[in-house]
Amino acid sequence: MPTEFDSYASIFHPAHRRTGPSAGQVEPVTWRAVAAANGRTAHRLMGWEFLLPTTAARSGQPGLWDKAPGTGELARPTAEALAGVLANFTTTTDQCWYAIWEGHTILDDVRRNAGRLEIYDKGMFLIKDSIAAAGNRFRSLLSPNLWWSDDRAWCVATDTDLMATYVGGSAACIDAIINCPDLEALEVAATMSVQWDSDTINPRPDRQ
Repeated sequence: MPTEFDSYASIFHPAHRRTGPSAGQVEPVTWRAVAAANGRTAHRLMGWEFLLPTTAARSGQPGLWDKAPGTGELARPTAEALAGVLANFTTTTDQCWYAIWEGHTILDDVRRNAGRLEIYDKGMFLIKDSIAAAGNRFRSLLSPNLWWSDDRAWCVATDTDLMATYVGGSAACIDAIINCPDLEALEVAATMSVQWDSDTINPRPDRQ
């Protein structure tokens, strides 16, 4: 993530609770709700496992959540909500760049039309498209790992190993993200640690 932006936000990927027998019958559950139910504290460095009461709860807490937040994956409704906010803070909504980690296996339609770049130790396929592509997944069912507007007004990063997405932009842009009712986001610093044990407020989980 570039460090020259005015402000940054962490968007916590939602957990989901089943609302019916079909696979698609689910509703999002915020980290804040899980923290409150388990007597934990929601804060900008919170870690998902730190919010759970026991290691056994990693597979779900009936009535609270059934599916954990996606790792390295921004769910389509969340991506669409974020794109809707970001569209108000760029002059190039029809020209955005999307980088997708080449280690994903469902990439036939991406590979045929994409360029390529290296970001640290990860090879990425690179596509130029409108901001709407953040939600349509390029027909690959994958969310981009890195995307930014052509005017570089903001940048979005979803690391393959994390349950949160990070956004850099203007102060007004980040405020809009934090106040969006369809996103669970908190302001963070560009230098903030993203290690799994960065949460020093909630009880440290047993990782055995």
